[in-house]
Amino acid sequence: MTRVSVAEARKDLADIINRAAYAHERTLITRHDADVAAVISIDELRLLDALIERWEDEEDIADAHEALLEAREDNIPWESIKREFGL
Repeated sequence: MTRVSVAEARKDLADIINRAAYAHERTLITRHDADVAAVISIDELRLLDALIERWEDEEDIADAHEALLEAREDNIPWESIKREFGL
């Protein structure tokens, strides 16, 4: 992975984009020696988006499953309700 400053990236942007697009080279952009952005290929971005979406879906499924388990713990049997209300 290549690291370049914002000033270098500005000067070499076309080359950085071409390396990302055709060689799948990742370039980190730094400002004051801190990483602030990255240039990656569109294929890698789409993969990253798909992985994030899948992870979020799995989190949602886990949350729903936990909610169902909690709801089952709070169930009151129908017979108890009928008895309580004299039905």
